[in-house]
Amino acid sequence: MPAPKSGLPDNLSQPARRALAQAGITCLEDVARWTAAELLALHGVGPKTIRQLRPLLAAKGLSFAGSDQDGQ
Repeated sequence: MPAPKSGLPDNLSQPARRALAQAGITCLEDVARWTAAELLALHGVGPKTIRQLRPLLAAKGLSFAGSDQDGQ
C-alpha cells in the first residue's frame, strides 16, 4: 500500500521523510516550528533537505524558526 500523502514535498528522500515523520513533522507549518539546525540534527535530514524546504517555506510566507541562516 502506498504511503499516505503528506503536506511535505514529494521530492524529499525517504530517510528525510521518515525522520520528519518520527519527529511529528507532517506539513510545512510543522517544519517552520523548527530551526534548520534542529532539523539537521535528525538522523536522515541533511543539507539537501534544508535546501529543498527553504524555498517551499518562503513561498508560503514561512521560514525556519530562529535565524534563517541556520543550516547553511
